[in-house]
Amino acid sequence: MMGNGHMGNWWLAADGTRVRTLDQARQRATAFADRLGLRVGEVMRFSRNFYAELRTSGGHPATEVLVNPADGAVQIEYGPAMMWNTDYGMPYGTRSGTRVSAGQAKSIALAWLRARDSTLTPGDPESYPGYYTLHTLRTGDITGMLSVNASTGQVWDHTWHGTYIATGRP
Repeated sequence: MMGNGHMGNWWLAADGTRVRTLDQARQRATAFADRLGLRVGEVMRFSRNFYAELRTSGGHPATEVLVNPADGAVQIEYGPAMMWNTDYGMPYGTRSGTRVSAGQAKSIALAWLRARDSTLTPGDPESYPGYYTLHTLRTGDITGMLSVNASTGQVWDHTWHGTYIATGRP
């Protein structure tokens, strides 16, 4: 598992092929997921990268990855997936347990958005090991995402994606 600190498990080298579609991004994410015994769930296209959620064989969220559209490289997503994920993230991450429920995570996300004078609303939380990820919505449409730490309630906005373009489901 990635939590053991095996750096090679955090990325899949580029194959030099441009990734232009959700299907191509899913193929690259699958090549990465297969090495970990995981499967690809939702795949999203943003202006700066592709995002894919990885799930366990039982269908539970495991971690999140980014696919580079320029060359097909795949890596564990920056921020929460790398720093807060207690199963697939940094080997020295916190194991202090879940203190924040999914409902509380959604409330924390809403309060965080309101404190920034945002009219966005949080979607339903996906529970990853150590944190939750929520889509940000404008009148019900996805605009981006943010995460809430399941132990501390800290919020991390996924600013690295750019503009949301499309979603592909498994």
